[in-house]
Amino acid sequence: MESILLREWVLGGGAPFFLIAGPCVIESEAHCLGLAEQLKRVTDRLNVPFIFKASFDKANRTSVASYRGPGLSEGMRILSRVKKEVGVPLVSDIHEAGQAALAAEVLDVIQIPAFLCRQTDLILAAASTGSIINIKKGQFVSPWDVEHIIRKVESVGNEKLLLTERGSAFGYNNLVVDFKSIPVMRSFGYPVVFDATHSVQLPGGSGTQSAGQAEFIPYLAKAAVAVGVDGLFFEVHETPEKALSDAANALPLSGLEDLLAELKEIDGCAKAHLSS
Repeated sequence: MESILLREWVLGGGAPFFLIAGPCVIESEAHCLGLAEQLKRVTDRLNVPFIFKASFDKANRTSVASYRGPGLSEGMRILSRVKKEVGVPLVSDIHEAGQAALAAEVLDVIQIPAFLCRQTDLILAAASTGSIINIKKGQFVSPWDVEHIIRKVESVGNEKLLLTERGSAFGYNNLVVDFKSIPVMRSFGYPVVFDATHSVQLPGGSGTQSAGQAEFIPYLAKAAVAVGVDGLFFEVHETPEKALSDAANALPLSGLEDLLAELKEIDGCAKAHLSS
């Protein structure tokens, strides 16, 4: 099992889980800075490696009227300030190949959204920057078909790859997680992340926006850690009901520390068993 180095942290390879967390979208400069600081305090107390996530553009919102974010240039300026002042590594998603080079100047991890995980030019542009790439498995892609995505990244000589499970489309406005996908994707030799918040999303479930079942986030996260996942992905907000995107499936900040502490206990048992 390959591992990836990010700063002083080892991602994958049997190391304790790392956390990708933050708001769905950049709501404001002040909000990003404040939430990043609070998340860092929590993860520092628990010694959990932490990568801050916020999207500069939500290009795949359900409605054309939905808030998308500040855009690439302003988004990178805000995230650069978060990185400098809070001292955290960054991940954000790109939607077009032309965004890759500028994003790579600021981000530590470039994310490919689930809906775009088969877009060859986008993947090649991101991978060619030499950055760590996090590819979210599409809701329409089987875990074994992820191998074809991996080969695209490897074709430009990049082997710094994370794969993220976020549920599969099942009927109308619903996602279901098949936890067999985690060991299947780990078998390809790269760290696997579980997105516990998007996995409880009900796409388009509220008509002009997605609904969600945030009450199930802790259960799915615990199951993923028990299976041996390498990292966790949470969209976190101080007041989820006021979030400008994905409000229905965000984890309340107030519940994060207790959940992470419980997940650390499960992770220790699971990783000890997997390595024995």
